[in-house]
Parts: sequence; structure tokens; C-alpha cells
Amino acid sequence: MQDVLRFGWPAGVTPQSHAMRELWTWSAVAALVVGAITWGAMFWAIAFHRKRKGDDDTPPRQTQYNLPVEIAFTVIPTIIVAVLFGFTVNVQNYVDTDQPNPDVRVNVTAFQWNWRFDYPDNPGPDGTPVSTLGTSETIPLLVLPTQRRIQFTQQSNDVIHSFFVPEFLFKRDVFPLPDKNDQDNVWQIDQIEREGAFVGRCAELCGSYHAMMNFEVRALQPALYDRWVALRAQNNPATGAPYTAGEALAALGCGQLCSPEAYTTYPFNTDRTHRSASLPVGS
Repeated sequence: MQDVLRFGWPAGVTPQSHAMRELWTWSAVAALVVGAITWGAMFWAIAFHRKRKGDDDTPPRQTQYNLPVEIAFTVIPTIIVAVLFGFTVNVQNYVDTDQPNPDVRVNVTAFQWNWRFDYPDNPGPDGTPVSTLGTSETIPLLVLPTQRRIQFTQQSNDVIHSFFVPEFLFKRDVFPLPDKNDQDNVWQIDQIEREGAFVGRCAELCGSYHAMMNFEVRALQPALYDRWVALRAQNNPATGAPYTAGEALAALGCGQLCSPEAYTTYPFNTDRTHRSASLPVGS
């Protein structure tokens, strides 16, 4: 039944996504009820007020100046719009609420045509924040914990992009110079409710390879996430360099969830002479 009532929306993984899905569901139900009443009135008029054989040309009784009907047709839609507006504002205020002292903070930087994710509260071996940078050959992994409040701070290095994870059920435009563009570029989610890998996308047309500007959210249970953060603060003995996001995941040894490479999407070929930019690198 829940699949039917989502009316095509994906299954969300955050409390905010559930609030928005419920608003969508009941708005659609209300629209269907109003539609059914309207369709019923139309078919009733067609069935019972059509011209029949033998009727003269006398027009039916006219009701365009029926004051009670006109008042009802004005008041009822006004009430419907007011109720819908009230529920929308309530959900919007909840989605935009930021609580102090989030459990995890992530800085999101968008650029043509990839992403960088920094963890300002988690220094690496050299003392600078742990970071994950996407390239043409590597899909960036945004590793996050479940069951913890997460705060995102975003900005763009060039044009307007948009941070979109379908399972979060909403997107956030990523502006260059957000302070000068009067944008609130800080937002939070209460938690990610389950482990998994979720594709993320740019949802704002931003240039030639906009459609390929993807990333992957990798949601881990808190204990695994804490181990991943601890590894990112160390050098990898095999390379002598700091653990990358993928290397730290692989070291956790938790199956596909800890795959060092993205598996919900893949890199693209940036060779403009290649027959299709959407084909995986090496194809």
C-alpha cells in the first residue's frame, strides 16, 4: 500500500524525506478527491441534462447568478488552498530547521564537473581536514553515518550546481559565493535511517558534462563510520600516504558496502572525440 501511496516517489531514507513524501501523498489524495467530485458533477450534467429526442429548444434553468452556489465555489477552493499552504509551510519549516551541535559536519564543494567533500571536524595525518575529491576517473564517495544528525555546508567554485540525492527527496542549489548571493548554504538532515549506497547527482544544468556529475553516498552504521574516520586520520602502510576514502572503506572489510569504488554510478570518458561521453572509462 505504501508503494501505491508514494505515487512514484522513491522510498526516502531520512525523516525529512518522510515528511515531504507524506505531504505529497495527502496532497495527491486531496487532488484526486476534488477531481472525483468535479468529474462526477461533469458526468452528472452530461447524463441528466443532455438534449433528448423530442425536446424543444427551451434552454435549461440558468444558475449563473445563484448567490449561494457562487459563494460556495469561492469559499471551498479558498479553504483547500489555505489548508494546503499551511501543511506545506509546516513541512518546509521542518526541513529547513538546523539544530546546534550536529554530530557530523561536511563541506560540499561543487565544480565543473565533479565534487569535493571535506570533513572539517576530522583532521588527517597532516592536520588538514579529511577530504574526498572526485576526478574524471573516480566517482567521489561521500561516506556518512546512519542514526546521526549531519550538517552540510555547500558552495560552488564556478557556476550554479545542485546537490541531489533522490533518497533524500529534495535538492539544494549550490551557489558560488553564497554569502554575496544571499543564500543560506547550511542545511541538515536528522539522520540517515539505514545503511546503503545512494547515487547523488547535480540537478542543475551546469555545462557539457552536467549529466555525468555524479557522486555516491555510502551510509555506514556508526561503529563502522567511526572506524573509517580513524583510518582516514592515518597513513596507509601499503602506500605511505593518507588513506583515501576508498582505501579506508576496503580496510573495514564489510562486503559490498565497503567497496572502494562506487557501484551506483560510474566515471565517464571526457574525450570529446569519443562516440559517447556516457560510456565508462576504458570502454
